[in-house]
Amino acid sequence: MEKLRVGIIGTGMAFERLHYPAFKELADKYEIVAICDPDREKTGKWAAELGLDGDSVYVDYRPMLWREDINVFDIMVPIEHNFRVSEDVAKAMAYRPGKAIICEKPLATGYDQARAFAEIPRRYGIPVMIAENYRYNEDINIIRDMVHRKKVGDTIYFLQNRVLNFPRDMLMDKFPRTEWRQHPNFQGGAIIDTAVHDIAALRHIFGAIDKLQAFGVPQEDDFAPYAVVNVNMRFQNGITGQFTFYCAGKEPQRPLIGLRIFGTNGMIFLEERDCGTINVSYNDGNTEQVPYRAQRGYYNELLNLYNAMTGKETISVTPEMSYGDVKTVLDILRSVREESIVPVDLAGGNIPAYVPGGQQVHFQFQQPHWH
Repeated sequence: MEKLRVGIIGTGMAFERLHYPAFKELADKYEIVAICDPDREKTGKWAAELGLDGDSVYVDYRPMLWREDINVFDIMVPIEHNFRVSEDVAKAMAYRPGKAIICEKPLATGYDQARAFAEIPRRYGIPVMIAENYRYNEDINIIRDMVHRKKVGDTIYFLQNRVLNFPRDMLMDKFPRTEWRQHPNFQGGAIIDTAVHDIAALRHIFGAIDKLQAFGVPQEDDFAPYAVVNVNMRFQNGITGQFTFYCAGKEPQRPLIGLRIFGTNGMIFLEERDCGTINVSYNDGNTEQVPYRAQRGYYNELLNLYNAMTGKETISVTPEMSYGDVKTVLDILRSVREESIVPVDLAGGNIPAYVPGGQQVHFQFQQPHWH
């Protein structure tokens, strides 16, 4: 198959630091042919970098949707726009073979939009991949395999402590510096934006969640309603554990608490995603260190989409799957507010999967505003 031709919607930090390096590494499979961003300074910079002429640079994504030469639209907008922009793209490309959508996580910031997004592939007959890199990262997939193979025996419980020093990072050249993250107009703030990664990883390792109960410490800062949330979970396979997400401080001691999975014969320990080593300790005193390449999720997700478009694989992270990740975070916030135990996954799954060849849905394409 020839290269997949890509239209970029949103040229901010997610494109610059996450997606673009992966596209460059997969230059034999992808070619960026058009870009869109309301910020003309950004589009000017990227047009020069990518060698694009003025006809391939847009400040409004809607005219770009009608280009026949684009196979894939990669959507990297502020997360409150993910559903609306993705649905616009899906409507424009509905039931057209050889077209696909990539959208950054989380797919939405509320229950209704998340469920509606999960139905986009079936409604419009177009494949969609959610760029949840934690489900594609080597460390998470190695740990998932360890758990399934019972490397440390039957899993009993887990602990995960994730710390994000948002107040410090917002003053540095990092993702929290963006205005829409510092003052979000969607519920959850940094919790739904960042903790959804960790929830996706836990669900990838252990499967569907039965119930959860969460507590939070309220704070006045705009970036998140709670400085910390503490969540007790029970998965449908009987595994229990605690997830803590602290976004307003630091964990100065090393090693970090990280992710610790306790089994009948030992423990699996991942200190943090960039450490490059998974530690395994056995009850008999033996230990093992398993290396991995950190931060390969962006490359792996683009490779997965290319292979899916060429008929070699299926898309690994679909909107149906990502819906469960977002719903879990929303359920955490709900549990804190209501001081209640909240059921998470239905016995048969939250959203039925998209089956190609389903009945077409007729629609009228309405062009919304993107600011």
